[in-house]
Amino acid sequence: MTQNLYVGADVDLVIGALASPDPYDDFPALLFAIETLGKTDYPARAAAIADEIARRRPHVVGLQEVSVIDIDLSGMGGPVVYLNFLEILQAELAARGLNYTAAAQVQNTNAAPLPGISLVDFDVLLVDADWVTITSAGGQNFTVIVGPVAPGVTLIRGWVWARTTIGDQSYTFASAHTEANLAGAPQGLLEQIRAAQVGEMVASLGSSDRVVLMGDLNDTPGSLMYQVLAGAGFTDVWAALRPGVVGLTCCHRADLSDQVAAFTQRIDYILTRGLDASQSRLFGRIDRFGEVPGDRTAGPAYPVWPSDHVGMIATVRP
Repeated sequence: MTQNLYVGADVDLVIGALASPDPYDDFPALLFAIETLGKTDYPARAAAIADEIARRRPHVVGLQEVSVIDIDLSGMGGPVVYLNFLEILQAELAARGLNYTAAAQVQNTNAAPLPGISLVDFDVLLVDADWVTITSAGGQNFTVIVGPVAPGVTLIRGWVWARTTIGDQSYTFASAHTEANLAGAPQGLLEQIRAAQVGEMVASLGSSDRVVLMGDLNDTPGSLMYQVLAGAGFTDVWAALRPGVVGLTCCHRADLSDQVAAFTQRIDYILTRGLDASQSRLFGRIDRFGEVPGDRTAGPAYPVWPSDHVGMIATVRP
């Protein structure tokens, strides 16, 4: 399973305000983001995601936008918010009797735009410790990144991996969050950055067999990024198991208030290599979570979606 947890507000609007020459739009943009964060209620969303994990019991879960949010504006009469996304999700999983452990994690963006406001972002790979044995694992940042985009904000991306044994077979799992689109970036630059980032993953994975690569890869089928993965022998599981079905994955409104998904992109993926060698095709099933109204959960003011992205859950028979 791959799931972008979603920080809970439109950080691009905040970055835009911080990067603009107007010093008076920074604080209103931050306050609006904090207000949206309350509406999107991560603890409630984490419970819904934990329910889906309990229902499907994936061996491995790749998580993106695993945030630690630390806000203390009490000195200015503002709010105090602390959210550790991984701790909250793991507590929900444990409450359901599940034993998912963090096999690997990597710290990405560390944003501290103003005193009293901090956002740290991680990629995390969870494994079901009841069924999966980890032989080695790690995480690393990409060498090709966007870098500083606003005062106190530097965009860094990375990926996590684990070599495992399930039953009597070895499998390598990898999960990534490649760079997103950014207003004002030169045409084609971000597409090239994403291709370079997945190229680093492919080079590090080498010729490993039975690989599952997943994540929010922020680019569409046919893109440079997609071509790099296809050229390295990876099969797009959605395209293989659901041919002719578009399978859009992003995005809900920033405040998660939309009642019906109106997605425009397929940017979240599960890909495999070496799982279809014996019969030259994949067998299994792949589904989306978070794209029909029944997937919503109760929020403070209205039902909210588990994330702005869908989760992708695949069962592949090697």
